[in-house]
Amino acid sequence: MDRSDYAILSVIAVITVAIGIVTTTKPLGTFVVESTRQAATTTAAMAWITWWALVIGFAIAGGVEAWVSTQQISELLEGHGPRSIGLATFFGFVSSSCSYSAIATAKNLYKKGASAAAALAAFQFASTNLVIEIGIVIWLLLGWEFLLADVVGGLLLIGLMSVGFVYVVPDKILDEARENVTDDEGITVQDPVCGMEVDPEETDYSIEHEGQTYYFCSQSCKDSFDPEEANTSIPEKATSWSGWKSLADKQWKEWAMLWDEIAIGFIFAGLIAGFIPESVWTSVFSGAVFGLPVYVLWTAALGAIIGVVTFVCSVGNVPFGTVLWTRGLPFGSVLSYIFADLIVPPIMKAYDEYYGTTFAAVLSLMIFVTAVIAGFVVHFLFLGLGLIPSRASAQIAEVSIELNYKLVLNVLATAFFAFLYWLHNQDSVAGGERGDERHAAMTD
Repeated sequence: MDRSDYAILSVIAVITVAIGIVTTTKPLGTFVVESTRQAATTTAAMAWITWWALVIGFAIAGGVEAWVSTQQISELLEGHGPRSIGLATFFGFVSSSCSYSAIATAKNLYKKGASAAAALAAFQFASTNLVIEIGIVIWLLLGWEFLLADVVGGLLLIGLMSVGFVYVVPDKILDEARENVTDDEGITVQDPVCGMEVDPEETDYSIEHEGQTYYFCSQSCKDSFDPEEANTSIPEKATSWSGWKSLADKQWKEWAMLWDEIAIGFIFAGLIAGFIPESVWTSVFSGAVFGLPVYVLWTAALGAIIGVVTFVCSVGNVPFGTVLWTRGLPFGSVLSYIFADLIVPPIMKAYDEYYGTTFAAVLSLMIFVTAVIAGFVVHFLFLGLGLIPSRASAQIAEVSIELNYKLVLNVLATAFFAFLYWLHNQDSVAGGERGDERHAAMTD
């Protein structure tokens, strides 16, 4: 996120507080003190409940990124049949939770030959909204019913988008999008040491080994390259020091990209919970005046719009979604809000830069429409099955540190986080850390 994004979010925060001040019936001083306290405790409580899940989730994402090559994955995703879509969904599920990282990886997969349905529908969505850490956070804050709905709705959305790419979007638009990605960046390969994408035609650093050419971003990565390690299996990487060093580097990169998104999600959840009176929510979600289906449909669209304008992505969406749920947003509409995290303005801007204006508009519209449809369908499916939970079951409470599983998990997670941070700061056996530093310097 850049300065303009933070400025917009600051304006939204000020508007949130102003709405509370204008609409409250309490004395102003009392309202401000009580609301500030509730906002702070809500933010802290949600962070406490979810900390261990975030640490474990980012570590898993870091391991997948460090130990699995995107080139190997893209070769499995060239079609748009059930196998390719299923594999893309699985790879997304075990991959990154950062929306910005997810769209960049999906772009690389698409550029390297993966189909639009596999890369931009299945992988891109699953790697943001079906990943392990967001699932655990949804379970902790909203309950298992929402977790099940997230999976069912996510699979429905992937299916709808895949059908759209195959049968609705003209091949000409898809071809132009792929050409835009290739023309802007060329065909790239992954540096086997630091993981950076390298253009084989531009780099001066390469090695031939057993009939295969490896390309590097720098002389240091080339010097650090071990051909035997490059061909090691995932279990071998998972049991080696260099493999864990690479995991630590990758998961720290994920934290660096997403920590502000998560913090903003918690803070906005606290502001909404603390400063917006119940009377405001009652007037907005006034009930099914024109019938329940119409009510759920328009609130699903409203939820998706809220997801767009709040700029918050992925895991950061869940705390805010929890507050929206407790304040009256219907079950399915909360899902539509969460699913819309792939069309926040900075991401739509990235689509435009990657694929061109036409395809960016098509992709953004498809995500919005399918998010609304998925939320609408899942709402009535779960309503019919009696699986919509009570709003009172959502975890919005004051901080209460007790000797229970939360304390144990958070202590263990903090120790694990500290270990990975220490490992990230050690000199890399394979030069990965130096490669990441060069990567950062080259992209600044």
